[in-house]
Amino acid sequence: MKGPMLEADYVIVGAGAVGMAFADTLLTDTNASMILVDRRRKPGGHWNDAYPFIRLHAPAANYGVNSLPLGSDKLDETGLNRGLYNLATGAEICSYFDQVMRRRFRPSGRVTYLPMCDWREDGVVTSLHDGARTHVVARKKIVDATYAETRVPATHPPTFNVARGALCIPPNALPDLYEPDADFVIIGAGKTAMDTAVWLLEQGSDPERITWIRPRDAWLLNRKNQQPSFDFFPDTVGALAAELEAARDASSIDDLFRRLEAADLLRRIDPAVKPTMYRCAIVSDAELAEMRRITKVIRKGRVSAIETDRIILDHGVIPTSFNHIHINCTADGIPPKPPQPIFQRDRILLQYVRRCSPTFSGAFIAHLEATLSDDAEKNALCGPIPVPSVPRDWLRMHVQDAKNRHRWSKSGEIQSWLIKARLDRFSAMIARATIQPTSERDAILQRYREAVQPAVARLVELLASADACAKAEPKPLLPA
Repeated sequence: MKGPMLEADYVIVGAGAVGMAFADTLLTDTNASMILVDRRRKPGGHWNDAYPFIRLHAPAANYGVNSLPLGSDKLDETGLNRGLYNLATGAEICSYFDQVMRRRFRPSGRVTYLPMCDWREDGVVTSLHDGARTHVVARKKIVDATYAETRVPATHPPTFNVARGALCIPPNALPDLYEPDADFVIIGAGKTAMDTAVWLLEQGSDPERITWIRPRDAWLLNRKNQQPSFDFFPDTVGALAAELEAARDASSIDDLFRRLEAADLLRRIDPAVKPTMYRCAIVSDAELAEMRRITKVIRKGRVSAIETDRIILDHGVIPTSFNHIHINCTADGIPPKPPQPIFQRDRILLQYVRRCSPTFSGAFIAHLEATLSDDAEKNALCGPIPVPSVPRDWLRMHVQDAKNRHRWSKSGEIQSWLIKARLDRFSAMIARATIQPTSERDAILQRYREAVQPAVARLVELLASADACAKAEPKPLLPA
């Protein structure tokens, strides 16, 4: 094609959190040049489109790029996260990634950033501003950071019909339309719906005036067990050991989740409803208590239409009115996709290599790219971990996570990188516990070591049995 051409060692498609984490580690570990292409105006991916009251569900210390800290790295003294490590707001995260680009990437002279541009497989990049085309060439590899791209309601409108006159908004519009005495209908069961429910209650809304259409309930992680400080060693590493023990001793998948809940490793909003969803959502005790204040929960399937006087669901109808504010929280987050090999000759397909850890995964994959040459060896070290959707995926994630960790443990170089990595506080915690032993720490580590192999073996058995049962179930007859 005629027109300008840009060339670099790597072309990274997507300047979201995972793509930025990959580029940051590649910048540290190599002398490579990069072209970073993204459709948005600023780096940070979906955080630029998220609702204004969004916050990380996990501590900020575990997120971002490896070279620069995010957040204050202090315990929150007030609010629903009190006593736990700081959770960055959406605005803080957007500002953080903008600073990474302006203060680290661009001054390096090795990163060319192309915002507001659409990339095609043939290497043509088209400006979404003026339509100008540029041909970009990767001397080494294309890095696809869009395979696990996050969807939010602001960019993915509802799939159901909304009648003229009915008010249905994404959470982004809620602060501008909020009225303390209004009636609200939250539509959705995931993280966005949970955030919206908590925000409404924090503003002083009467929980009796909130209707929550929740087609599915989710298993939720306990945030206290995700803390990145050595002070929380008994909670964080103790939780890892307890997970393995629950898996080792489980007689069935249902029994496994009963054990995980009894140990407060997983929790649910309504103790009387069996969850059918798992998406790595994390909550504090206080947030869980807030959500439980909403008792008008509708479980009649998904919404198919909102009319001016009623909401039509898969399995029934409920009343509504012109005065109700309906909040669409139904975007699918990260839609599950089949895992694929990460290293594919001239392409790298970024995926999770540690459960529920997107930016760590991007950084780790970049480190392997920088330090190893054989794609087969690299793929053996980082089997993709599936994005979860249903409770059974908890098992699949843990099996692959354990396999990856075992392989990493065989490499002194990888272990050294993990211990020093800002995005992996947990390896550093365990390493510190081995050189600063106490009876409590030694007992936790011993529990972990004794449980890990039989736990993984048991999880594999449970998954195989469940998959066999699923295959044996009769398929519904198709209409003639």
